[in-house]
Amino acid sequence: MSEAELPARRDPRHTVGVDDVRQLMGASTPHFALQLRNRIARLIAPLPPEDPARRLGELEIARLTRLGFSGEVRGTAAQPGMLPLAAVDDA
Repeated sequence: MSEAELPARRDPRHTVGVDDVRQLMGASTPHFALQLRNRIARLIAPLPPEDPARRLGELEIARLTRLGFSGEVRGTAAQPGMLPLAAVDDA
């Protein structure tokens, strides 16, 4: 995963929409969260504040920032017999 963008999205004639943001959101994992956050930020930067793609992008940027710094927890106390997995750096 890099921060490189699809050529079609970089075309000045391309209209950024909600689907563009959703396509980037689909691959979000802690490992790639900050790269995806940066790509979404660049994608929505020229959009006006009221644009639906910008609003969705801003929400996703906040989520990806949290995910990138806190990671994810698998297994919860709500699942009988399952203990949360330790973070990789705790091993």
